[in-house]
Amino acid sequence: MLASFLPGFALSLTLILAIGAQNAFVLRQGLRREHVFWVCLTCGVSDALLIAGGIAGFGALAQAVPGFETAMRYGGAGFLFWYGAQNALSAWRGGEALDTSGKASHGLARTILTLLAITWLNPHVYLDTVVLIGSISAQYPDRMVFGAGAVLASVTFFFVLGYGARLLVPLFARPVSWQILDGLIALTMWAIAAKLFLM
Repeated sequence: MLASFLPGFALSLTLILAIGAQNAFVLRQGLRREHVFWVCLTCGVSDALLIAGGIAGFGALAQAVPGFETAMRYGGAGFLFWYGAQNALSAWRGGEALDTSGKASHGLARTILTLLAITWLNPHVYLDTVVLIGSISAQYPDRMVFGAGAVLASVTFFFVLGYGARLLVPLFARPVSWQILDGLIALTMWAIAAKLFLM
């Protein structure tokens, strides 16, 4: 089980670490201590649904279409290499400090609706969860366990980010912190891509 669970956890965690609109939103809510639990839960449930859809859909497709699994493996490896290169470029150029300033507080309904729009209308969310995690899951003996690892990483990350925001902000207010993070993400993505190419 660990042979499927740990790679799923690691892949999901490295994908979600990249700074983006969703993470910035969770971080801001955590800083303000506004609706943190519901914001983190919404992110976790959304990712769980997307990951489950990717694993179920790609698993069935891989069995029905000969060669599909191989094509997706090389496609996923290519995407990971490109994604790593983008992070490496960000690390080289220098990161930007995360702006945590914002408008006045909003009610729970408006906050969740805004978060749902940020999450479900972002094409990168589908690339990371449905396409990438879904296609890579087909390489492991137990796709469901791989998916469980990916979901747990996502839920854990959002709750740690939301509730630990006050501790993280002083660190990630400095551009060099984002450079280090981008560099680590790039190396991780390249390592996973290399493993997929060599399978």
